Amino acid sequence: MQSKFSNRIALAMGASAATLLAAVPALAQTKASAPQAAPAALEELIVTAQRREESINSVGMSIQAVRGDTLQQLHVTDTRDLSTLAPSFTVSQSYQGVPTYTLRGIGFNTINLSATSTVGTYVDEVAYAYPFMNTGPMFDLERVEVLKGPQGTLYGRNTTAGLIDFVTKKPTKDFQASATAELGNYQTHNFEGYVSGPLGDRVQGRLSFRTEDSDKGWQVSNTRGERQGELHRYGVRGALAAQPTDKLSIDASVNYWNNTSDTLAAQGVGFTPATAASPFNAPGLVNYIATHVPTNAHQADWESPTARAADQGAGLGLSGPLQENDDFWGGKLRAAYDLGDHTRIVSLTSYNKLKRDALFDWSGAPYEVLVQHAVGKIESVAEELHVEGETDKANWLVGAYVARDRILDMNRTMLGQNANVGLIRYYGSTLLASPFNTGGYTAAQMAQAFRTYEDIGRLRTTTWSIFANADYKLTDAVKLTTGIRYTQDKQDFNGCSRDFNGDMLPNVNVVNRALFFGAYGLVSPITQGSCVTFDPATKTFGPVVSKLDENNVAWRVALNWTPVDGTLVYGSISRGAKAGATPINAANISTQDAPVHQELLTAYEVGVKSALFERRAQANLSAFYYDYKDKQLSTYFADPIYTALSRLSNVPKSKAYGVDGDITARVSELTLIASGTVLHTEVVGYTGINAAGQPQSYDGNPFLYSPKYQYALTAIWSHDLGNGLGLQAAINDRWQSKSYADPNGGPLYVLPSYSLVNASVGIHAQNDRWELQLWGRNLGDKYYWTAVSSNANVVVRFPGQPRTYGASLTVKF
Repeated sequence: MQSKFSNRIALAMGASAATLLAAVPALAQTKASAPQAAPAALEELIVTAQRREESINSVGMSIQAVRGDTLQQLHVTDTRDLSTLAPSFTVSQSYQGVPTYTLRGIGFNTINLSATSTVGTYVDEVAYAYPFMNTGPMFDLERVEVLKGPQGTLYGRNTTAGLIDFVTKKPTKDFQASATAELGNYQTHNFEGYVSGPLGDRVQGRLSFRTEDSDKGWQVSNTRGERQGELHRYGVRGALAAQPTDKLSIDASVNYWNNTSDTLAAQGVGFTPATAASPFNAPGLVNYIATHVPTNAHQADWESPTARAADQGAGLGLSGPLQENDDFWGGKLRAAYDLGDHTRIVSLTSYNKLKRDALFDWSGAPYEVLVQHAVGKIESVAEELHVEGETDKANWLVGAYVARDRILDMNRTMLGQNANVGLIRYYGSTLLASPFNTGGYTAAQMAQAFRTYEDIGRLRTTTWSIFANADYKLTDAVKLTTGIRYTQDKQDFNGCSRDFNGDMLPNVNVVNRALFFGAYGLVSPITQGSCVTFDPATKTFGPVVSKLDENNVAWRVALNWTPVDGTLVYGSISRGAKAGATPINAANISTQDAPVHQELLTAYEVGVKSALFERRAQANLSAFYYDYKDKQLSTYFADPIYTALSRLSNVPKSKAYGVDGDITARVSELTLIASGTVLHTEVVGYTGINAAGQPQSYDGNPFLYSPKYQYALTAIWSHDLGNGLGLQAAINDRWQSKSYADPNGGPLYVLPSYSLVNASVGIHAQNDRWELQLWGRNLGDKYYWTAVSSNANVVVRFPGQPRTYGASLTVKF
């Protein structure tokens, strides 16, 4: 529980920001000036949404761009926090710690490290195709661009919903340096800095870093007082820019991050339909769930470390802290050569390598309902070559892209007190004298069986594409944008669930074989370390092997009209695709690891962008309609033994439509930023399997993690105190209506509406040499959760972080 002192500090910070804002009589400019001076116009925002620098008001698509200094003021240092300023983008927590991105309702609710998102993420034009690649710290950014709607023509890889483009700060031709130190609650101590400048006549370099440490966890065990939630993340980036000749420019960078933070613990809130009244629930579990309904973010529970580490016969335990141990390396080499006549050839080579090794417990209770040790590796190599140019009336680009990925995604699971395990052990004990016990297993072996097993998947993917894009001025006021991209995706998969140390042999060779006998006859037993996934077609246990070989054409047509300077009206039709996917599940039947094919989204959008009041305000508004075909969805499979287990499905038809917009206004010393989305999502005519293993119509159900209403309001005030000092304050409120975490839409899977308030207030030198700031996030200490899931026994929540606050000092050289 927070101390009274902590509460007073946070309240004082919020009150200080509110008082500063209340002191301003009206909208005012960000930079301090004499009261009589005219308010300064908003600075023109330059974006690279079309792979070249241009004003945001000349691009006919919905773009929300956030400057790096705004991110710093609101202490946004994590991809999850981008919704603070771009509310149509949300991030949910899957139970294996893999982020789930959703933009305008379009997302993919998978738990797998190996799964790509519908929301593409790019860092300086390089695709970070797997969301887990973005779980390091955010730092030293020029801006972040949120591009809404399919982006397949220029960016390609899996951008059905849109993309997030992180634009880092580049090396400078003059010397610059900065250092920041932060202290906060939960024993937080962070450091950030950079140094940039010339390394020679035609060479510049930049080195930046950020370290994040919170040595006191914010989650507390309900039963033992142990803590989870320590944060330990470190990132560094080196960048080099060179201009060997007047025609050749080179941009190279290396990114590295390491994360050894604690893994998130779950909060148990109920039971699955198959286990709600099960006599095989762990003794005391039902009473624990009933008497420990969570009311704040701190409350959680997990199995005792001693019990988790202990071996139980062949069921070996898992020792060590519940934490991540992840590393990421990313390298980029971009070379551009001027061919003359305003034409350039550009080569972009990239290499990304991710390693994950994590231990987490999402039992949601002090029992061994589900504990996992996840191990994963992703190695991705890509090359893009394109030629670009411009004339008086046109800008154009043609190119080709190829990428190859190698992926290992596996985990070892322990679930010795899961109700499903108790059920199988019970039936196994009654079959020991049957003809199926050819292995001669004893009652003691059966009582300890099925404690632990492994899921494993190995994937190799290859994607290549050719693409073209062009803008052409039909008149001085009308511009036509066209783009097309042909892509071929191939994926090879080999995986299964498999025995570990012989612990699965009694239950699979006795119980599973007995249950399969009526439909498939006598099935051959497995040996130690073998796959336990059953293939009904071959009537054998073994690996699941599959291939995907798909192609698609993404395209975009947009008409842009500029009736007056500073105003753009546009309309567009575009098509995007997300490649097929193969899950890595706890697979009893091979169907659970079967792939789904690609999904297609056709988007219709109209919008307007306008600079108003002598460019002291900027307003953007768009309306969109999405026709969605074969949406990929993680849902349930009617399992003959365990009632309902996970698998992927294609939903043949669904739709989404809505309106979103944002406005930035400056008057005197105050800048206001408001953005919001009204969204309707709907599955059309689909019948699937629910959590009880029964057919259910999903017709009319909304998409997952897709609130109907979302908004964000931000106010930034700057004031000249005189004597070379300035005062700056910022406050942000982000709100979303309720949403759902499961296609069934049951009450346990509801995410209620919530609002989060963040703020900062600081004093700085007008010459920009230093700044002292107080900051706070979730100032109201709002209890909310970002996801709900089940572990085949307990339904669990994943809470958002409670109130955090601190102080930072920045010095520039």
